[in-house]
Amino acid sequence: MKRMVSLFSSLALTTGVLAGCGPDGETTKTNPNEGNKQTETSENSMPPKPDKLVVWEDVKRGVALEPAIKAFEEKYGIKVEYKEVEMATKQREQLRLDGPAGTGPDVITVPHDQIGQLVTEGLIREINVDPSVLDQFTESSIKAETYKGKLYGLPKAVETPVFIYNKKLMDKAPETMDELYQFAKGFTKGDKYGFLALWDNFYFAHGVIAGMGGYVFKEDNGTLDPKNLGLNNDGAVKGAEYIQKWYKELFPKGIIGENGGSTMDGLFNEGKVASVMNGPWAFQGMRDAGIEIGVAPMPTLPNGEHMKTLMGVKGWHVSAFSKNPEWATKLIEFLTNEESAKKRFELTKEIPPIKSLVDDPLIAEDEGAKAVAIQSQYAVPMPNIPEMSEVWGPMATALQLVANQKIKPKKALDEAVKTIQTNIETNHSGE
Repeated sequence: MKRMVSLFSSLALTTGVLAGCGPDGETTKTNPNEGNKQTETSENSMPPKPDKLVVWEDVKRGVALEPAIKAFEEKYGIKVEYKEVEMATKQREQLRLDGPAGTGPDVITVPHDQIGQLVTEGLIREINVDPSVLDQFTESSIKAETYKGKLYGLPKAVETPVFIYNKKLMDKAPETMDELYQFAKGFTKGDKYGFLALWDNFYFAHGVIAGMGGYVFKEDNGTLDPKNLGLNNDGAVKGAEYIQKWYKELFPKGIIGENGGSTMDGLFNEGKVASVMNGPWAFQGMRDAGIEIGVAPMPTLPNGEHMKTLMGVKGWHVSAFSKNPEWATKLIEFLTNEESAKKRFELTKEIPPIKSLVDDPLIAEDEGAKAVAIQSQYAVPMPNIPEMSEVWGPMATALQLVANQKIKPKKALDEAVKTIQTNIETNHSGE
């Protein structure tokens, strides 16, 4: 999981991956946001069976594939092979070479924020599934797998920041940020802190800014409009002002900037911090440090709204170069169904976005998993269009100025939006 947060954090300090170019992948015509009208595909109506299908899985995750593959092979008599390829960057890079050469996979797994880039380059194709399949998943996770109103994958796991606390220093998680603020005012003294968050990093600050009414790109019928930015509207400004209040009154200067994450982790693992905002990738390190942690959804904001944290979704996608896209799609349905999702959680602790599992004892009795599952219902999928690459850098600059109290939040956000708009016009005018 550290690989995922490091990817987000590095993006927050750079302008991200440059948009590629290429023909759109071959697609069908189903729009999941307008209602999928396909009826369940029977085996008789499927194309001839291939001898085998090939799947690329993330490193150290293959064990979670094996039960689903076995069930698929027994039902359909199609051999499935898998290869572990690093997910964050290597699968995309390798598909660019192996796909056209005819040596690539039928199915890949990537973070959902890469979907727009992959579609633009013609590397993955739209998929068509029965509405009953889509109904298994949370709405936000299906949104994450949708690009320009078309479905390009099915989700296998979600991650989003949650509230983590040291049970020796805090009896229970507060329900509101107002309660947390009062606790922190009384607790913070010397090198002890009641609450810390990396709010100079837009990945984490989004929860506050969006919860107060800001947004990155306006959504219209499942499509994000890169020309309509809400990062300096009234709600966004209120969110930035709230962030500045915490830095001014309660946060140390050491958690601002590139080394902020390691500084915050160190303080928490030394038992000097009562609570933090962090993600499930941090759980094990905290436990290894001997901290008895409690985990809960983020407390509600002063306006009564839930924090709209950014959510990352890992999903399964059909390669545009697969010669058996219908069977590859059928395999994806097996890899993401309830039974496979439960087994994946047991083996890898990856949290499935399947509605029926939120109250399943397997998830409900795991405090961290349950908190992520609940917070994911309020979360916003990280925008998956290529223009998102232009957001991270300017927002990091603005938020660091806000955190250092060197500029008024409104001015900082206005300047960030102006830069983002210029960069989008310069680098993405042909998309």
